[in-house]
Amino acid sequence: MSDFDFHNPRKENDMPQRPHVNRRIVLAARPHGAPTPRDFRLEEAAVPTPVEGQVLLRTLNLSLDPYMRGRMSEGPSYAPPVALGAVMVGGTVNRVVASKHPKFREGDLVLGNAGWQDYAVSDGQDLMPLGDVAHPSYALSVLGMPGFTAYHGLLNIGEPRPGETVVVASASGAVGAVVGQIARLKGARVVGIAGGADKCRYVVGELGFDVCLDRHDPRFAQQLAAACPNGIDVYFENVGGAVFDAVLPLLNNGARVPVCGFIAHYNDKELPPGPDRLPLLMRMLLNKRIRAQGFIILDHYADGFAPFFRDMSAWVATGKVKLREDIVDGLENAPAALMGLLEGKNFGKVVVHVAD
Repeated sequence: MSDFDFHNPRKENDMPQRPHVNRRIVLAARPHGAPTPRDFRLEEAAVPTPVEGQVLLRTLNLSLDPYMRGRMSEGPSYAPPVALGAVMVGGTVNRVVASKHPKFREGDLVLGNAGWQDYAVSDGQDLMPLGDVAHPSYALSVLGMPGFTAYHGLLNIGEPRPGETVVVASASGAVGAVVGQIARLKGARVVGIAGGADKCRYVVGELGFDVCLDRHDPRFAQQLAAACPNGIDVYFENVGGAVFDAVLPLLNNGARVPVCGFIAHYNDKELPPGPDRLPLLMRMLLNKRIRAQGFIILDHYADGFAPFFRDMSAWVATGKVKLREDIVDGLENAPAALMGLLEGKNFGKVVVHVAD
């Protein structure tokens, strides 16, 4: 067990390849506000040995997602927190390197939940075979949890109709980028919100949004009102903060607001200062008959994943839905990448390349 300097990491290819060593990044401390390098620790342990009914997995790609910040805290949430000293959680693409399970063979490519480590064992219940896919990392993004989040939240809660105005926060991110493209496929007018001119150009030029606004612009609220002259019918919420403040007065009668996150507040240590806006929100919800519904995508896999995967696979194959990946090289760089993700420094879906 050792501390690790995340400010000057060594690339995996620069590190001596010692057999039977499993590098693991564990939660060293619970963050107070934004996570820091001290909240993580790199450990080395023996590679686990599978027993009957288990497989040994080698992590190839690791997904980084905003929900991980919530799992680092001890407070109540929809899932248990990561225990201090435990491996950080995360979805992974893995190769089966040893199998004592009848349904998996050595060499199989699978979608798993190995977390922030080189190797893990599984009893197979949390694994999904990927076959010989062209882009395995897509199983962590557009064909996986983020894509499913976009699909379910927009179509089952947002219910966009042709000609309506759909506004999407974090429009260049893993979820928002897919939300906007599906909304366009359903005939809606789509206004994206992103952090910076480069992201906005990508959202309009590559993803096909009608408009994209820079949330950092001091005139953002006025620009949003001008971009939505007929109001907002669907607002896909995953940011909160000043973005939601600008959206709220523009919501139409009967507007729908799917809520899958509020990344602007994940590092808050207490309620933000300012006037109590809850009465305003409640009055808006009532007077305009607005439906705001939070959802946790884990609740919907049993009934919803198969139709999502069918539709999204077809859309991706035909180029109707695209996604940009922000690849981070090396497991040791995952902490810095997560901290950057929470600050909006990423450009697309963040995937850590752990091994070939």
